[in-house]
Amino acid sequence: MDAEALRALQAPLKDKYKENPDAAVVTLKASGELDGAAIVCKVDTGRALVEAGLHPATGGPGTQACSGDMLLEALVACAGVTLKAVATALAFDLRGGTVSAEGDLDFRGTLGVARDAPVGFRAIRLRFDLDTDEPQERIDTLTKLTERYCVVYRTLANPPPLELAIATGGGTAGN
Repeated sequence: MDAEALRALQAPLKDKYKENPDAAVVTLKASGELDGAAIVCKVDTGRALVEAGLHPATGGPGTQACSGDMLLEALVACAGVTLKAVATALAFDLRGGTVSAEGDLDFRGTLGVARDAPVGFRAIRLRFDLDTDEPQERIDTLTKLTERYCVVYRTLANPPPLELAIATGGGTAGN
């Protein structure tokens, strides 16, 4: 696909989002299953080989993985594994459970339709539904330690400096 084809594909979506900004807001979701015995969180991506592409809200066919979904899946996997590891370390009675994440995106930002619309997630919500009889005090400790040690959670909560560089085959750009 070239730039002209992409513009043609996205033009009706941009017009739609200009006329109806709420139509550009999509909630993406991911979920996983906590294993009752092992330190594992099984995340269902629905794909063995992941091929990323445009989300349908930006003109994609909807047959490829969306990077926003993949980000949520990474959060679910990391938080689930972290919670299981912490629960194991605390001898926390956890018979199983689920972990899910959802995030709100306003695709007007991604498509350059509205300068005031953010590019990226507006909000992300992470939720655990646990099968346990542990007292609230122990659940609070599990929550606190999961927040503290989950790499993806911490990265999203306290973003590190991020750098983007583009290299070309010819060495230094601009020379």
